Amino acid sequence: MLIIRPITHADYPALMLCAEASGHGFTSLPINETILRNRITHSQASFNATVTTPGLESYLLVAVDSDSGQVVGTTAIEAAVGLDAPFYNYHLSTVTHASRRLGVHNTVKVLTFGSQYTGETELCSLFLLPEWRQGINGRLLSKSRFLLMAQHRQRFAEIAFAEMRGVSDEQGNSPFWQWLKEHFFSIDFTYADYLTGIGVKGFIADLMPKLPIYVNLLSKEAQAVIGQVHVDTRPALQLLEQEGFSCRGYVDIFDAGPSVECDVRNIETVRHSQLCRVDIGEHSSQHCYLVSNCELAGFRAVAAPVAINALGQAMMTADVAAALNVNIGDEVRLVAQS
Repeated sequence: MLIIRPITHADYPALMLCAEASGHGFTSLPINETILRNRITHSQASFNATVTTPGLESYLLVAVDSDSGQVVGTTAIEAAVGLDAPFYNYHLSTVTHASRRLGVHNTVKVLTFGSQYTGETELCSLFLLPEWRQGINGRLLSKSRFLLMAQHRQRFAEIAFAEMRGVSDEQGNSPFWQWLKEHFFSIDFTYADYLTGIGVKGFIADLMPKLPIYVNLLSKEAQAVIGQVHVDTRPALQLLEQEGFSCRGYVDIFDAGPSVECDVRNIETVRHSQLCRVDIGEHSSQHCYLVSNCELAGFRAVAAPVAINALGQAMMTADVAAALNVNIGDEVRLVAQS
């Protein structure tokens, strides 16, 4: 059984392993001990803080194998981005150039530099070790964030979004960045990505073109990957799309991967989750639910068979209750696994 819980300092070696295994383009997991340890410290402070409106809090979760105790994955929620440092993106839109006198009508796409998601909640750092990417493990890790958000709504913005990793090869070369590099930056994609991951973003404002970029002036290779995702990111994108997330034309400034967003109230897991009182005992139900307790610093989530009885109670086995740290009569939040 996988258990999703807040990260602790003892999990640092496993977090570094995830960072090393995540590969190029995974900005939110830089291979940097100081940054990762600071993320753990900041997450612990966020889980223990009193919050009435979303701010600089960051909630970092890990997936733990209940049998071995091994940390096999991680994910995070940034309560509100862009409040302490700019959060940049491009918006892909269409403009028309026309002349009635000449009978000319041209429609072209442009990329406009901006900070659309300032103050919004970001879903990030979703990563499972390759050998654990089977069954519903990825679904549990992704959806556990929405159970946490549903239970503690005041800690998160009205809109949640996720930046999806864009196209790059095994060496970390991005066709989109290659064009930007040649004309504006003169540094490799992997280095630019690393700098962003450790919070060094000043070079973006210094060097990024401020005027809209006409897409048809980019290389064919760069044009082809705008709004496309890395092959390893497709399952994560599909999960978010099933939750109601969609792209409104915003893409990453480095690899042009799409950003997808959704009103938190309309996220499927948030909409359909329900609170139930716990009952503990054996049952024959084969209906699998994603279940979390209602704690914050003590948050736990699992996927397990649960029987909802006529009184609206959630009957679960003793091992599931133990994994969630709940007792008879406690409340849990759950949603049917489809």
